[in-house]
Amino acid sequence: MQSALRIGLFLILATGLIAGCRKAADTTSSTGATQPAGDLKTFPIRGKVVSVDAGKGSVTLDHEAIPGFMEAMTMPYPLKDKSLVSELHPGDRITATLLVRKTPDGYEDPELDKIVVTAQGKPDYVPSVQYHVPTEGDSVPDFKLTNQSGRQIRLSQFKGKAVLITFIYTRCPLPDFCPKMNHNFAEVDKALAADPAVYSRTHLLSISFDPKNDTPPVLKEYAQAYAGNTSFAHWEFAVPPATELAQLAQWFDVGISPAQDGTITHSLSTVLVDKNGKVAAFYPSNEWTPAEVVQKIKSVA
Repeated sequence: MQSALRIGLFLILATGLIAGCRKAADTTSSTGATQPAGDLKTFPIRGKVVSVDAGKGSVTLDHEAIPGFMEAMTMPYPLKDKSLVSELHPGDRITATLLVRKTPDGYEDPELDKIVVTAQGKPDYVPSVQYHVPTEGDSVPDFKLTNQSGRQIRLSQFKGKAVLITFIYTRCPLPDFCPKMNHNFAEVDKALAADPAVYSRTHLLSISFDPKNDTPPVLKEYAQAYAGNTSFAHWEFAVPPATELAQLAQWFDVGISPAQDGTITHSLSTVLVDKNGKVAAFYPSNEWTPAEVVQKIKSVA
């Protein structure tokens, strides 16, 4: 009864939502069947796998609320790539992109795409990667990076300041992922600049997890599109050495997986580090707002 009620509520909510972002005249699903025309909308989704249906190529997911789309609930979702079903297990925690098509009848054809397993739940195998979840009070390792100007920097040099860190890559095509983080950081930067005393005690750092492509010149050009003509004194863009990328990504709980089309499937992670180099707050999705983060920064700066 409870499941039926929650699914029914989803259908009511879905029919009243605003249409999606790009027009698709004709789309083919993972099964090869032609889907009805409509606007394709993408939403980040995060949750725990409850069960797996190998025959249907779907998983039942107990997921968090999806801002602007639906409340937290448990329901089945088909996978865009059915072959991935064998790699998912009950208890796995995942992040993914939810694809839905807006038609005159409402939202249709939901599929999960760009799946990243951030924590594995199957008890009979050892996870190949162990992710650390940043927790308040954790001491942040002194990772080294190269910034947009080609200068080597270390996280330890920012002690004495509150540092807001997020993870991006310049080729990210999803507006709700890296571009949204950049727009949010631009708003945070602007808000902090309005208070010179706080501004001098804070720093912003956008870290790329694509060292092969995101060289300092690429980062600099990309950064200027969001930060404007800046000296980068307060907001820097940087990238770790390829040999240290895995360690950094795992510590900050950033799931990274190259996709077949050359893009990178990834999860989101934004971390506020206090003036003593310890985690003050962790934001594992795109649900946070610049206003709430600015308030938190001021409380620790």
